[in-house]
Amino acid sequence: MNPSQPLLHVKGLWKIYPYADYKVEALKGISFEVSKGETVAIMGPSGCGKTTLLNCVSGLDTIDQGSIRIDGVDQSEMNSGSRDAYRAKHMGFIFQAYNLIPVLTAVENVELPLLSMGMKPKQAREKALEALSRVGLRDRSGHSPSEMSGGQQQRVAIARAIVNQPLIVWADEPTGALDSKTTVMVMDLIAHLNRTEGITFILITHNPDVAQYAHRTLYMDSGHIIQNRANRGRSL
Repeated sequence: MNPSQPLLHVKGLWKIYPYADYKVEALKGISFEVSKGETVAIMGPSGCGKTTLLNCVSGLDTIDQGSIRIDGVDQSEMNSGSRDAYRAKHMGFIFQAYNLIPVLTAVENVELPLLSMGMKPKQAREKALEALSRVGLRDRSGHSPSEMSGGQQQRVAIARAIVNQPLIVWADEPTGALDSKTTVMVMDLIAHLNRTEGITFILITHNPDVAQYAHRTLYMDSGHIIQNRANRGRSL
């Protein structure tokens, strides 16, 4: 990657949902950039397009117009299979509901993305244990989600998101199901991974305290980015 080139470059992004007698313009010509090693928060009222933006930019959903370049690669020119393969190899995801598989242990949940990409089981297990160590949960590797607290489950989800050494980790309300004390613990971990490993995080949140962990915040309303503000009081 060219050091002067943004890791993520979004230009003129439109997403329209057509219905029988009307259409909803969820994203209206959005443009922004994210540098490698940044943490960027996205805030705005419910229904403003935050999750749609994340889904479109990460390749989980298609777009109607515009371009998305990640590490110089134009996502909008890829077919569905190529986008899926690129996403599995270069991206990580953290969700509010953890999305752990209940019948699998922590290490089995973390190694699953690697196995799905064809990595040999022994190597996948080693990398999964290493990722759990990075989030402070190697001693819980054999526990199932039901044997862990909400905060521990989210840390397992973070380990799963970073196990493939992604270019970008997308986090959709990563603390939405956590109490205030656990929220601080999880966000301190994300900040630590950003600071020490240079992982790029893009997170959606309704919580202004969570947004303060980011380098800057994009504020959305009605499908537009209405403000792009640096966070001077960043909690790192």
